[in-house]
Amino acid sequence: MRTSARLLCAAATALALIAGPGAVPARAAANPYERGPAPTLSALQASRGPYAVGQTSVSRLAASGFGGGEIYYPTTTADGTFGAIAISPGFTAYWSSISWLGPRLASHGFVVIGIETLTTADQPGSRGDQLLAALDYLTQRSAVRTRVDATRLAVGGHSMGGGGSLEAASDRPSLQAAVPLAPWNTDKSWSELRVPTLIVGGEADAIAPVATHSIPFYTSIPASAEKAYLELNNASHFFPQTVDTATAVQAVSWLKRFVDDDTRYDQFICPGPGGLAISDYRSSCPIG
Repeated sequence: MRTSARLLCAAATALALIAGPGAVPARAAANPYERGPAPTLSALQASRGPYAVGQTSVSRLAASGFGGGEIYYPTTTADGTFGAIAISPGFTAYWSSISWLGPRLASHGFVVIGIETLTTADQPGSRGDQLLAALDYLTQRSAVRTRVDATRLAVGGHSMGGGGSLEAASDRPSLQAAVPLAPWNTDKSWSELRVPTLIVGGEADAIAPVATHSIPFYTSIPASAEKAYLELNNASHFFPQTVDTATAVQAVSWLKRFVDDDTRYDQFICPGPGGLAISDYRSSCPIG
């Protein structure tokens, strides 16, 4: 991970005092990746963030190593480039099953590629490879490549797609974040992971029970990588297939914190969310 934004901010403040009235503001100098207004819980809970969103399709013929999909992106060019995330659907599913995530995340200042897999039966290892192929396409050949900062990338997915995001994070430790949702994988140990990872599980998941999937995955990731586990009260395996506000709030906060290095979002990670919708929350707080 990058040097702590807090240390950079302190250094920038000192430089600003030395430089005098013409100096760049400390926060701007400390974090050139910060995008959007100061966050509030109500703003994160809203159906859209501060950015207008455009959309473009990727045909299967144009894709290489994955099955095409949809790209969502902030329409403004005034804020420079944005971080990006590739997201995979689950076993037998198509991107349409979780497509609400595309515009929701993009509206908070990310470029999102929601992929179709090569076949709907692809296993987590293959889905991980496809997520990485989609990121390569996004940053190198896509119509929105000039909007993406290729050094600030993340992965996510549902079910086997969530398991695939763990595979991708393991294979490419330069990623800035991973967000597996109700992840399924036969590999239960991710001690090699170094990518900040937020796992969201459903308490009542009967397909990828949290006791044998999400929780062991979370426990095995070293705290030094930065990690969090959000468990949704009485939620089934299919909670990502409808709009879920708790998932959106935490996913946006995690991506803003680790893809954008935006410490304004620390407040939503440590100590973390509460309320009737949450049955469990754990994290490696304090985050550095």
